[in-house]
Amino acid sequence: MALKTINPTTTKAWHKLNAHFKTIEHKHLKELFAEHTNRAHEMSISWDDFFVDYSKHRISKETLDLLIELANEVDLKDAMSKYFGGEVINQTEGREVLHTALRNPENAEVLVEGNNVMSEIFEVKHKIKDFANDIINGNIKGHTNKPFTDIVNIGIGGSDLGPAMVVDALSFYKNHLKTHFVSNVDGDHVNEVIKHLNPETTLFVIVSKTFTTQETLSNANTIRQWFLNHAPKDAVSKHFVAVSTNIEKVKAFGIDEHNIFPMWNWVGGRFSLWSAVGLSISLAVGFENFDTLLLGAHKMDTHFKTEDFDKNIPVITALLSVWYNNFFNAESEAVIPYSQYLNQFATYLQQGIMESNGKSVDRNGDAVDYQTGTIIWGEPGTNSQHAFFQLIHQGTKLIPAEFIGFSKSLHGNQDHQDKLMSNFFAQTEALMNGKSKEAVLEELNAQDLSEEKRNELAPFKVFKGNKPTTTILVDKLTPESLGKLIAMYEHKIFVQGIVWNIFSYDQFGVELGKQLANSILKELQDDNVINNHDGSTKNLIKHYKSLR
Repeated sequence: MALKTINPTTTKAWHKLNAHFKTIEHKHLKELFAEHTNRAHEMSISWDDFFVDYSKHRISKETLDLLIELANEVDLKDAMSKYFGGEVINQTEGREVLHTALRNPENAEVLVEGNNVMSEIFEVKHKIKDFANDIINGNIKGHTNKPFTDIVNIGIGGSDLGPAMVVDALSFYKNHLKTHFVSNVDGDHVNEVIKHLNPETTLFVIVSKTFTTQETLSNANTIRQWFLNHAPKDAVSKHFVAVSTNIEKVKAFGIDEHNIFPMWNWVGGRFSLWSAVGLSISLAVGFENFDTLLLGAHKMDTHFKTEDFDKNIPVITALLSVWYNNFFNAESEAVIPYSQYLNQFATYLQQGIMESNGKSVDRNGDAVDYQTGTIIWGEPGTNSQHAFFQLIHQGTKLIPAEFIGFSKSLHGNQDHQDKLMSNFFAQTEALMNGKSKEAVLEELNAQDLSEEKRNELAPFKVFKGNKPTTTILVDKLTPESLGKLIAMYEHKIFVQGIVWNIFSYDQFGVELGKQLANSILKELQDDNVINNHDGSTKNLIKHYKSLR
């Protein structure tokens, strides 16, 4: 087998961590800082334009040493070599996992079945560049000879979440083309998008590896019919392009073979924005910015591959996640970007992290008896401070949080940026230190309240603190820094999966619901078809059909 199968709970490091956990479980972060005055310096990583502070975690140097010992015992280095080397680490599907190859320089060598794939990667990149430049510059026009004004990406999952998130995150760098995303099979969704479009000046990008995905094809066919209500049939080839491997189905749809951008089986959907799936990104922000996004990701790849574990950003963040998930029994993690540009970032990470590591069977095919994937959620600050921060600060759950911020604003409004970042720094400090009853009473003493009222209010205003956070401070939100950030989380996913001894790159869990949906759809469309269901589902279907 390509990847070793080591149950983490059987390692010496895991047993040491269990014993160590009992000694540190109830220690307060304030106590840890008092014991180790140089903690902030020693528990931070400065790399390129990133500064990562993980000192506000409920760990000591011994914790970190033991977590790294765990990484070594599960042979993370060997797994990394196989990951980057193109071995079949997606073993259940018999595939390599090589999204990292898509951002390699042209002179690199990445072998798949003995063939260096870099030449075909760059052939596709050149095709994306030429096509995107021609659309942006108006050299390629619609069927009435008008330049394109709008781009609609039609996909779902990784074919939607990645490009949609990046286009949104890089909207400061956008050109004149308006970009839209259609994903949900909800007909109201697709109709809301197309009702404002001009069919003469809209380009549609259909993203589906197999060209059979129900949601994507339903939306594509609905849009095609809408388009043909305004244009002749031969105009389809001028307004629709595809990212797919199914050449025959794409051609049958009416798309010109020259407007098909290939995909590869060794790139998983949720890691595919670096491929031709990123065509909409290139169209929205220009190929140069797309290429710089890839460059940033490659820089993070190199950091991950070459840096020692104790200064390795993806390794440290992944091991901290394991520490909370498996020892503190913290089931979720919040991702809080202090930038409205990253409004879709947590949503994007939900697929990447939960689809990858939401597994209950190890690499031997045995049920695990320890926790694996974490629940990921979050929203941008400062909005989130007025929403769910109450739960993080004073709730009963332990929720480690990753704060992402940028030193420089893009539009240069320093007053706003200072207010934003003052909240960014204040929240991690508040989560760490909390507020004691003594401090609360001192504040209440300054108010015109009776002693009885002060004592009554005090318990409600106490913050225990000791809430762990990672601070990721980046110089500026650029295509390159965004590429680094996305790749950081990709590698974090990989490290977690190796430690937990699971296969991170299949997603069989999404299939059962799809199979049942296809069966139920036949029932909804044909009253003569009756399938077996539980009582609840049967009753729900009956009620739905009665109201249609």
